[in-house]
This record gives sequence, C-alpha cells and structure tokens, in this order.
Amino acid sequence: MYYIGLMSGTSMDAVDAALVEFDKKTILKFYNEYPIDSSLKNEIRRTNKETNLIELAKLDNKLGHFFADAANDLMKTANVNPNQVKAIGSHGQTILHLPTDAEKTSIQISDPNIICAKTGVTTVADFRRMDMAYGGQGAPLASSFHEYQFRNNDKSIAILNIGGFANLTLLPSDEGRIIGFDTGPGNTLLDAWIKKNKNCDFDENGLWADSGKADPVLLKQLLSDNYFSSQIPKSTGKEYFNLNWLDANLKKLNKKLSSEDIQATLLKLTAITITDDIMKYAYKFSEVIICGGGTKNTMLIKIIKQILTNFKVTTTSDYGLSPDCIEAVTFAWLAKKRLENQPSNIPTVTGATERVVLGGIYSPIKKNS
Repeated sequence: MYYIGLMSGTSMDAVDAALVEFDKKTILKFYNEYPIDSSLKNEIRRTNKETNLIELAKLDNKLGHFFADAANDLMKTANVNPNQVKAIGSHGQTILHLPTDAEKTSIQISDPNIICAKTGVTTVADFRRMDMAYGGQGAPLASSFHEYQFRNNDKSIAILNIGGFANLTLLPSDEGRIIGFDTGPGNTLLDAWIKKNKNCDFDENGLWADSGKADPVLLKQLLSDNYFSSQIPKSTGKEYFNLNWLDANLKKLNKKLSSEDIQATLLKLTAITITDDIMKYAYKFSEVIICGGGTKNTMLIKIIKQILTNFKVTTTSDYGLSPDCIEAVTFAWLAKKRLENQPSNIPTVTGATERVVLGGIYSPIKKNS
C-alpha cells in the first residue's frame, strides 16, 4: 500500500506531494510540487493575530481544496487508484507556532475533512499539538523519520534540514540519545528581505547575497539574540524571526547599509548559526547530510562547507531521496505511524514528557462496491 505526504513550508512556494511505499526503507514512487499562486500566497501572508475569523475559516477551506487537488493529481499522474493509498498525511500550512508560551499551540490550516472527502482517502492531520499537550514544543517532528531512514550503526550522522527555518537531527551511531532542534532562520529572512527589496520570492543560488558584503557589526548584533544561546530542545517560527525582528536590529546600528549587504549578512547568519550548533553538539560526528529547499542556495551551501572542513557534507540525494521531498515523505511516514497507533515524537527533541501518537484521523465514507 502507498502513503501520500503533503507539505507546505513557511516559504509558501508550493505544496510538496510525495507518493511513498515503506518497506525496510523508504521507496519514493512519485513526487511533485504544486505551486501556490501569488494571490493565494498573499492571502496566507496576511494571516496574523488580528486576522478576521471569517477570512481565516475561508482560507482553511480554500487550502483544503488545494491540498486535495494536489493529492488527486499526484495519484492520477502516478496511475494509482485511491484504494491503493492507505492514508494521506497532511501537514497543512502553518499560520501560528507558539512553542514556548504558557498557552502553547501550533495552528496549521488546510481542512483535512475536505482532503479526506475529495480524495476518498483516510487523512491524518494536526500532528503537532498532541506533543504540545504533553509539554513539548510540537517541533521538530522530522527527527523520528530521520532516525528511521538514516541512522547508521557505523557512523554518527547529523541531518540538516534547511527550509524557512533550519533544524538539526543528531543521530549517534551508538544507543545514545537523539537530539534535534531548530538552529534558527533558514531561508525565511533571506526570502522576506529579497521580497521586500526586489519583489522576488527567493534569492536564486544566493547570487544577490553574493553581490553584497556581510557587515560584521550587524552580524554580531543579530547573533547576540538570546535564541541562539538558549538551551535545547528549542523551536522557533516566523512569529519570532521576521522582518520586524530584522528592522529592530537595523535600528540599533549607527550606519546605513545597502540592501545587498544586508542580504549577505543574513546569509552569513543562517550559515553561522547552523555550523556553530553542529560544531557544538556534533563535533565528534563524521557526516552532515543536508535536505530541504536551502540546498538550492549554492552560496549558502558553499559557506557551510567552507566552515565544516572536518565533516563529510552530502545531501540526501546521495542516499536515494531528493532533498526537496524529505518533508513531504516525513508526513507520509507520520501518517503510517498514526494508523499503526505508534508514537512518533522524540521527547529529547521536542521536550515532551512522553512519547505520544501524533495526528488526528479523518476517515472517508466506505462506498459499497
């Protein structure tokens, strides 16, 4: 039986859809990306704490149809019948993530009822909040899939996912505990800054950043943020690292910088916060495997490799899975774990007090044949 994973990250560029079989390891049967048009993307961007509830409910509905259409097209393109798909794991679109508040919560929209009804496939969604109910931060969730897919008894491996935010999973070769956490911004500030200044959705290959020069004073100011020195486990989101955060730091400077110099500084910020944490927590490890959209930023990867000279730096492509598909595959796997009633969080990663089963199940009407 197949599983489908659906994922839209903080970049909101597309819904990633993966059709997967799970044996001893993952077998990716088909993968596609369904671009989110600028109009819908702007609707998502406008969501905030003051968003009208009616608008939010309508957007939840609209995204439910979008995700369902992506799953249906994936099945059609792969020539797979819905009856051959055991479940869809839908992460949805995060609009709020408050991992450390007293009233901690995480909200993803893309109505799973619509996905279930429109595809005719059992759908699993709302993966984060059960972990939070047991004291965790609801993130990162990919670490348990990373363990399943990449743990190696012969070598200690760090999995680095660079999406809107960057997160690490540290997989020791022995029976030592697995560590995982968000290092800080991945692409999110880079994307937001180039969108503001050049109306581009992302900095292709990091070329705009490469045209500037990182400012050491601004970089030091950004790196002084308490998040980077805070204890693990930890996770973050766009509620914290955003253009308001950047603007507040820029106002503390006594000089004006060019927009490309700021972009270069943000690129360095992402690279340094990632590599500092790798060298702090994984200094005895031998390999770093990178996945996520950040692998396409050639300048970012170049800087990371220049710093991590004592590590073998590869991507998940070297292990048979495209870096782009990992998060979608993760939610296909999490859906499988939910149907099996198996825990899929890792308390040493999320901070939860218990290992718990993640996600709610939405079941379609079974029609008589």
